[in-house]
Amino acid sequence: MIDEPVLRPLTPSDAAEYHALVQRNAAHLTRLGDYRDEVAATLDEVAARLAGPGPLRYGIVLRERLIGRIDLIPVDPPRYGLGYWLGEYATGQGYATKAVASALQHVRTLAATDVYAGVTHGNDRTVALLRRLGFTMVASFDSYDRFHLALTAEDGS
Repeated sequence: MIDEPVLRPLTPSDAAEYHALVQRNAAHLTRLGDYRDEVAATLDEVAARLAGPGPLRYGIVLRERLIGRIDLIPVDPPRYGLGYWLGEYATGQGYATKAVASALQHVRTLAATDVYAGVTHGNDRTVALLRRLGFTMVASFDSYDRFHLALTAEDGS
């Protein structure tokens, strides 16, 4: 049986494990500039973020070990933004595709109609993942492209 990643809500009790994962992956996460603020955050700041209001935050867990994070951001419900990352050692194994597909199933339960994702230029793996899951590019900006997925009755919502 192939190990499947699962999503679970991130809470302040996950702060130490999450912070350590971010620190171990600092070079990976900042290669394209996306996560500089996350890498710079202290443990106390991480705990406060996980306690506060904001996006729906989920840990990507494999064999009871945190390997990444997915956020569903209620931009203008029923429209949501999507953000995710995996630790470098967990990339290229299909875990991100499975985790994002799971997040999309969850957002359908929230009566979402649209999901958007911004992808930093050069992040070809994420572009490929989003396209595999049915997203299309809808806008291009100086540093990133915006992708969109319309959720319809035909796809299970």
